[in-house]
Amino acid sequence: MSTPFYVSPQQAMADRAEYARKGIARGRSVVVLQYTDGVVFVAENPSRALHKVSEIYDRIAFAAVGKYNEFENLRIGGVRYADLRGYTYDREDVTARGLANVYAQTLGTIFSSAAEKPYEVELIVAEVGSAPEEDQIYRLPHDGSIVDEHGSVAVGGNADQISSYLDQRHRDGMTLSEALKLAVESLSRDNNGGERRLTAEQLEVATLDRTRPQQRKFKRILGRQLSRLLEESGPAGAEEPAADADAGAEGTGGKGAKGGGAKDKDVKDDKDKDVKDVKGKDGPDGEPLL
Repeated sequence: MSTPFYVSPQQAMADRAEYARKGIARGRSVVVLQYTDGVVFVAENPSRALHKVSEIYDRIAFAAVGKYNEFENLRIGGVRYADLRGYTYDREDVTARGLANVYAQTLGTIFSSAAEKPYEVELIVAEVGSAPEEDQIYRLPHDGSIVDEHGSVAVGGNADQISSYLDQRHRDGMTLSEALKLAVESLSRDNNGGERRLTAEQLEVATLDRTRPQQRKFKRILGRQLSRLLEESGPAGAEEPAADADAGAEGTGGKGAKGGGAKDKDVKDDKDKDVKDVKGKDGPDGEPLL
């Protein structure tokens, strides 16, 4: 009888961590910044169908990088947790810290289980408060640990380089336009120190805006509004404004379409192009990496 191959627990966990980190690093980066009126999420994401930033509850939003099917399952679980807790107790009892604890338990259990591979995802959970000092941002790596972040945070891709760039330049009291400019500048830098140009069509942008009169503070910034903000920010802006779109909270319904069939055809062409772009970035087992 042959002797079973032995791997020490330390080596096994190190191998699992390295596997997850490599998968996360292949995804495009996400940057989260505090600004004077809330929290802004900026992700490099050419797809309009597969979102990396989403609303969880009234004041809470979620961002992720890595395997789309894995972090989408986590997002859905977070929405269900928030809805159930808000319905059973009170809407004020749904907090980013509570949601981060739930995600940490799930990721930690999966990472330490030898029966399945670790999730190749890194998450950010943010909650906007009534004042800037009450904002909360939590980063959750693949192993289920929780990191309490302040000011700015980046995950995925060359996150270390982006985080260093943000730490040197981010300041309290930035406007939305200034924060967006800084986020785009950080995402535009490559590993060799060079810069590339990101347009509105390559970005996914959303905010948790404490000044909104609605109970739900999440808002996507799309189309002409995003192009206008990028143009105000500087040379990183888009050359041509994108098609007009509703900037309301996710799931609340959009404005009626105007212009008829030509516009519908453009939207369909854009969606087809987005799907092709995403397929070109698949992981080794065929799942899209975002």
